[in-house]
Amino acid sequence: MHKFLPLGDMPSLLRRYASGELSPTQMVEAIHADIQNDPDHVWISVLPLESLRDYARKVEAQDMTSLPLYGVPFAIKDNIDLADIPTTAACPAFAYTPSRSAVVVQKLIDAGAIPIGKTNLDQFATGLNGTRSPYGACRNAFNPEYISGGSSSGSAVAVAKGQVCFSLGTDTAGSGRIPAAFNNLIGYKPTKGWLSAHGMVTACRSLDTVSVFAHTAADAARLLTISAAYDTADIYSREREGHGFDFGAAPHFRFGIPRQQQLKFFDNHESERLFNDAVARMQALGGEAIEIDFEPFLEAARLLYEGPWVAERYAAIQSFFELHGDQIIAPVREIIATAKQRSAADAFNGIYQLRSIKQQADQVWTQVDCLLAPTAGTIYPIHAMQQDPIRLNTNLGYYTNFMNLLDYAAVAVPAGFQRDGLPFGITLAAPAHQDEPLLHLAHRWQQAYSLPLGATGIALSPSTLFPIASRSGQIRIAVCGAHLSGLPLNEQLTSRHGRLVTSTTTSSDYKLYALPGHPPLRPGLIRVSKNEQGVAIEVEVWELPVRELGSFVASIPAPLGIGSITLANNETVLGFLCEYYAINNAKDISHLGGWRNYLRQLDNP
Repeated sequence: MHKFLPLGDMPSLLRRYASGELSPTQMVEAIHADIQNDPDHVWISVLPLESLRDYARKVEAQDMTSLPLYGVPFAIKDNIDLADIPTTAACPAFAYTPSRSAVVVQKLIDAGAIPIGKTNLDQFATGLNGTRSPYGACRNAFNPEYISGGSSSGSAVAVAKGQVCFSLGTDTAGSGRIPAAFNNLIGYKPTKGWLSAHGMVTACRSLDTVSVFAHTAADAARLLTISAAYDTADIYSREREGHGFDFGAAPHFRFGIPRQQQLKFFDNHESERLFNDAVARMQALGGEAIEIDFEPFLEAARLLYEGPWVAERYAAIQSFFELHGDQIIAPVREIIATAKQRSAADAFNGIYQLRSIKQQADQVWTQVDCLLAPTAGTIYPIHAMQQDPIRLNTNLGYYTNFMNLLDYAAVAVPAGFQRDGLPFGITLAAPAHQDEPLLHLAHRWQQAYSLPLGATGIALSPSTLFPIASRSGQIRIAVCGAHLSGLPLNEQLTSRHGRLVTSTTTSSDYKLYALPGHPPLRPGLIRVSKNEQGVAIEVEVWELPVRELGSFVASIPAPLGIGSITLANNETVLGFLCEYYAINNAKDISHLGGWRNYLRQLDNP
């Protein structure tokens, strides 16, 4: 391997550029020389050396501070377009040469990243193992006798071997996560629609998403900030929404794990040991483990290949399949051919069934903040996978196939090594738009339990910082009366997905009154002038989704309203205030310090 390789996380490379140790031109020359010999079947096509130099020179002509991905090399799964380079989807007869790059690819190039080439995959992104390609079975970065995971096989191995800093894959059923687990990487599967799919050969268009392989969650987060955007050219594109409670940054959070009898490791006792270790480690980070019923998730997973969604794979390449079906390798052709047995009625019945399953599965989010599961229960040698391709591939998808069907986001995270040296990984999952808490938690995990990066043994950069600001979509509101925890109107907060943040007091310039009227009894909080004597009043601060605020405010009767309240720490939040005229007939209870003390006095006159 060239002296400038292997590559690690992005900050490490950027520091080398900044110090003058390495230039983008030297870097691409080193990579190009290194990957000419490709015994692991990672690459389908590599850009000519002069093209790579052109990319490097364009980067070098600009200031480093103007390009967040200055000279960072990346790989592209060969079902995603790169201008003037053939897109094959691992089927030579299908290949075409696009004139424009995929939207996500272009955003990365515009930020200074340098595309090295196109990587191997399970043909038409149909498989989770990495052996279903006429370009050869992509070999595991740690042990070449084992599978790399698929379908984004080459993309993962290119990062794990230090040939690039990050790569793009795609994910329908786990293709952006299984290869990460098998090669000791972060595999980030965004919320569907966050990253444009325009310029991608889809497998199941309604389910697919571009995915990211990187050494660190921090790198994945950087790439998210650069590549995510609403795209009118992609009919499944969607705007990012606020993520709500940031469990990834919270000192205490709840994570769900499948019931013991629902866990499957397919006779791999090492995976079972490592998963139990991961649960204990997550608890040490402040997580509370809660067993959940995993059956609805498994039921959804079965729909992907046993239900009508296989017909979407046929729809993606229908004309090619009819004209050139003999050019498709056997396992992929056999899977897609079953679509012809499905009717339109089957499709609608499948949609109805999935909606019902999702209603059941989504109930888990009332109990937990995220899920923790093995990314895969086991790993197989290449020869075993080739001898039993359907059954073993199905085993690999046990913990992954449901994710896009149920519209969840997920991050696969390295979680140790088997005694034979093969990596093991876990996956963290949460509902759509909660990507940032997931990445925060994955980052905390990596900081607490540092592992060597990829297959290279490079250490995690100690100065790696998490790069994205919170987009919570939440607003804080202070309550001081019947909306307090356990009191009659608290349900108006909890039914709107409100979450208690803290119990505290106002600053010491407020008065509290008991307003006349029928139950539920109501408080009147008034801020006094500088000439009056006020006190600190007990309040609870709740977080409420912004979208719920309007209906909450509309439910508040006069003379109460929502205004700004200053807390004891000088933070200003929204909160209940009373119109001044109403205190004429009210009882001043400020000396009691809060509403609960007033209620206790009523109970014990």
